[in-house]
Amino acid sequence: MTDVANRAAALLREHRESIDRLDAILVYTLGERFKHTQAVGKLKATHDLPPSDPDREAAQIARLTDLANRADLDPDFAKKFLNFIIAEVIQHHKQHQENT
Repeated sequence: MTDVANRAAALLREHRESIDRLDAILVYTLGERFKHTQAVGKLKATHDLPPSDPDREAAQIARLTDLANRADLDPDFAKKFLNFIIAEVIQHHKQHQENT
């Protein structure tokens, strides 16, 4: 391999190592987030509150859109990502209500 190819391979390896670390951070962060949303679901079920909170969801989407813009991330992607998470959380909340 040439020096240029070796440098490119080393850079590629560094980028991939960073990506792997960031993926781990995302997974652990989502795990922690879902622990809290599970607790919210149990609380809502215990107090007969609706599983969905459209006002909260709209505020979160607006907040995430702002964060995405500041982080130079496509806000449409950020919205899709949050909507996916919100749908999963609502499903968990509905399951808690069915189990109480």
